[in-house]
Amino acid sequence: MPKVKAYLDAKPEERNLEEGALMVLQLTNNRIMYQNFMRRPKQYASRIEYELRKKYQFYLQQVTHEEVKEMSAQVEHIVEEHHITSENEEFKKGKRVDHDALPVEIQALYAENLSLMQQMRRLHTQLQLFSVENSTCPDSERYPFLKELIALDKRYHANWEQYDHFKVGAPLPEQPKETAEEHVEEHPADNTPKKADEAPADDTPKQKPTPATETEAKPADATPVKKAAKKPATKKATSKTTKK
Repeated sequence: MPKVKAYLDAKPEERNLEEGALMVLQLTNNRIMYQNFMRRPKQYASRIEYELRKKYQFYLQQVTHEEVKEMSAQVEHIVEEHHITSENEEFKKGKRVDHDALPVEIQALYAENLSLMQQMRRLHTQLQLFSVENSTCPDSERYPFLKELIALDKRYHANWEQYDHFKVGAPLPEQPKETAEEHVEEHPADNTPKKADEAPADDTPKQKPTPATETEAKPADATPVKKAAKKPATKKATSKTTKK
């Protein structure tokens, strides 16, 4: 069935019609239909899709029904436990007295649970619209809502467990792994600005050597200047001698 679903989810031009015909044979055991499909697969493309979709829908109805039945009972328990149908005052009472003294990560669990509760209420409202009493909605359409609500409830419980039992001053759960990951992420982030800050500092000394080189060159140029200065002095001395 996963292969059938992949075939149906694919674009018509991307489907392997021969493979689709073979899956129809495996599901129906109708060799005559299979032979017709294989003779002119492009002509029978829509018929191959129809046969596979029909079998897949039937499969979903059978398999999903029992699962949805169990999940529905689980969701009913969740609704009663959290009083989802009404404003849950117990949630507000669950806030710790020392909430403000907790690490930000632990405080965030309380805020997240409020959001999770709102999501569970929304999903429950949608499930009520899918109720068999009000609609003939198939199990396959109810399934994703039930699945998501149950997943949210598991996260909701995990958050409360961590929030309620955390001791002020204790290290965060799984802190070593998270800290290591944060350090790995922050280290390059810190280095980047540092390099940016150091770049001008590095450029300044790098620019200084250039003037320094020019300065070194200037004494070399100054030497002939001094010699030029001496020459006039020599000329003056010569002139004096001449005068004498």
